[in-house]
Amino acid sequence: SMRSNPAKITLLLTVLSLSFTLSLSMPLAISANSVAGESNYSDREDVKLFVKQLAENDGFDTTSLLNVFQQATYKQSIIDAISRPAEKVLNWSRYQDIFLTEKRASEGDKFMLENAQALSDAYKKYGVPPVIITAIIGVETMYGRHRGNYRVIDALTTLAFDYPPRSKFFRKELREFLLLAREENQPVTELQGSYAGAMGYGQFIPSSYRHYSVDFNGDGTRDIWNNKVDAIGSVANYLAAHGWRTGEPIVAAARLETAAGNLDANFNVSLKPSSTLSAMQKVGVITTADLGESTKVSPMKLVGKLGDEYWLGFHNFYVITRYNHSKLYAMAIFQLSETLRAQDGIVKRQYH
Repeated sequence: SMRSNPAKITLLLTVLSLSFTLSLSMPLAISANSVAGESNYSDREDVKLFVKQLAENDGFDTTSLLNVFQQATYKQSIIDAISRPAEKVLNWSRYQDIFLTEKRASEGDKFMLENAQALSDAYKKYGVPPVIITAIIGVETMYGRHRGNYRVIDALTTLAFDYPPRSKFFRKELREFLLLAREENQPVTELQGSYAGAMGYGQFIPSSYRHYSVDFNGDGTRDIWNNKVDAIGSVANYLAAHGWRTGEPIVAAARLETAAGNLDANFNVSLKPSSTLSAMQKVGVITTADLGESTKVSPMKLVGKLGDEYWLGFHNFYVITRYNHSKLYAMAIFQLSETLRAQDGIVKRQYH
């Protein structure tokens, strides 16, 4: 160990001193950012125009905003993350590996028991089951453990001004973020989130945060960055606002009659329910769901660990996809919630 070796300590201090001296002698352009024009966002004309518009339309102080953008840093890792090729998108089998683990289920059980009152209150107010709220927070951030390590100002500024394919969207989110920080009296350069600027336990992007987050513990602040009670209420409010129907099913397993033939054209047509149970029955799709024949469904075919899986998504399944526009995401939420439902705990027995 270094404690017993003074020579090692001396060598380490020499190296640190040398590296510090070198860093001071380097040209600032190299030590900041090597990409031209990105070392200081406040000097850029597109940023100045953006600031001018915010000052005129939203009452921001120009000098204060330019100071914020002077502190914003370009992050190549954010551009790399958002530019990943489509072939790397997760399939259902991989989703199962990541999100349907014993650890995520046991941690979810713990989260439900620790937050039983807030989950019960959210169910009573918004009609969204505790297992669904918990599953979303579990899939999004492992119950708050992984809320994002990027400064949101860096993420949104990088994407708004240095990612042309979606710059319009991210400039809108950047404006929403600045408004949010002002409204909630938060330090705009300190808040952290994902590489795309999603924040808190439920990973709300700024526009969703402003529109759907709630002050569920009544302390005067909507804080889903750090407050579990507000996060629980906000996730429930988000789903309720997008049309959650209390007591209705989410999804049902289905199978094909052996003589049904190739029915793939009927599956994965849209996330929104686009067919009916009776139409599915006519083409040989069988389900045990005890619902009326006119019930709207979204037929899905997933390739899982044991091969092809057939499912019928209902209205509430579609509502979950409003949180993340992916049938795999919604299926992971559903299956994790079913695991949580099966585990012990008073709150799960009372409120499905």
